[in-house]
Amino acid sequence: MYIKQLSVFVENKSGRLAEITSIIANAGIDIRALSIADTTDFGILRLVVNKPDEAEQVLKAAGLTVSLTNVIAVGIPDRPGGFAETMTAIADKDVGVEYMYAFISRDSDRAYLIMRVIDNEKAISALQAHGCDILDGNSIYKL
Repeated sequence: MYIKQLSVFVENKSGRLAEITSIIANAGIDIRALSIADTTDFGILRLVVNKPDEAEQVLKAAGLTVSLTNVIAVGIPDRPGGFAETMTAIADKDVGVEYMYAFISRDSDRAYLIMRVIDNEKAISALQAHGCDILDGNSIYKL
């Protein structure tokens, strides 16, 4: 039910993202989704990849600060109001969202989100009761 997400500490300097993504590419690892949040001096690059354990190893071997986090991947109706209804489903169960980002796919009927929430089990239960698809790692890698 969970997806492993990499979080990589990134210094804010030119070429750093190119370096990190090249390390991943050279290891034969495919990036499926990403987000970056930054401050003046550094950022946190969040990635969903097809081989998270391998990616963690190669990035750490390159001297980067990396961690793995369990997140939820959810498919929602791709129509006006689909996102609002999904957020209402977890809000009604008092589940806080720490962050989220979109996941691009070729599926035209569903939109996909990567979510980090305060209570994974409660969120999954609420989302499934609402009719949302909770994806596992294998599903993400095939989209």
